[in-house]
Amino acid sequence: MRDTIVVIGSNGQIGTELVSELRKIYGDGQVIACDIRRPDYDIKNAGPFEFVNVLEKDILKNIFQKYKPTQVYLLAALLSATGEQNPKLAWDLNMNGLLNVLDLAEEFKTPKIYWPSSIAVFGPNSPKVQTPQYCVMDPNTVYGISKLAGERWCEYYFQKYGIDVRSIRYPGLISWKAAPGGGTTDYAIHIFHDALKKGSYHSFLSADTELPMMYIDDAIRGTIELMDAPAESINIRSSYNFTGMSFTPETLAEEIRRHIPGFKLYYTEYDQRQAIASSWPKSIDDSQAQKDWAWKPEFDLSKLAMEMFNNLKR
Repeated sequence: MRDTIVVIGSNGQIGTELVSELRKIYGDGQVIACDIRRPDYDIKNAGPFEFVNVLEKDILKNIFQKYKPTQVYLLAALLSATGEQNPKLAWDLNMNGLLNVLDLAEEFKTPKIYWPSSIAVFGPNSPKVQTPQYCVMDPNTVYGISKLAGERWCEYYFQKYGIDVRSIRYPGLISWKAAPGGGTTDYAIHIFHDALKKGSYHSFLSADTELPMMYIDDAIRGTIELMDAPAESINIRSSYNFTGMSFTPETLAEEIRRHIPGFKLYYTEYDQRQAIASSWPKSIDDSQAQKDWAWKPEFDLSKLAMEMFNNLKR
């Protein structure tokens, strides 16, 4: 039987590149892109596209009935900074969207479900350096609260109904193709655009704010590797710690100056995203992912910056 894959939230930063990569692997016709908005890219023309609001369960059920997917990737969400502007909507979308998909996965016996978590599940009292897989988790944003609750639901549905649901706690993701989606780590994308356009950037995070980051190619590869791993290798059914590198705005600026020597970095006096970032880990211990499905990043900061500039210049 050929795999049929549904990607819900296909227009976002992750979805745009994930759909493209999955279509290379499985074929254009086997990957159904779904979003509440019309795609800004070639997703619609390259393969099937469906308008889907993950909160409208009847429409979502029609997708399950029509395509009978063997894998579903649920990426639709409101991110950290955007979620704080409308916390009840963020909770509704992030939580009830997941429950709708899990319920339908149970009803239609969908073999595999993927749902992303985030480093936002950690909070002010979580260990900041090499944050372990299991520790105190006290998120102080609605995004983090919804992701932590979602992790518990994923594990519950696995234990109670046997649904093969898999998840990764993404760090900040850096890419050049899609616009950032309103996350606290988005400065690390905007800074490259402004470096090329203006030769300077105003950071909303302080110079010493160190956060875990990852280039999008590593994130997409790691996600697919997790989904391809045999079920008996998956020992974490909440969400795996996952990381590539850690850096501060000042460290990133120093790397940018290797490409644009006169680049200047300025700092805003205060931004609400600083409080969010200060509650998050500085670095992540992802040894469980390394052990269970041989995760290993390929991009360091130098390679990331080169990829961003080479692609953005084009």
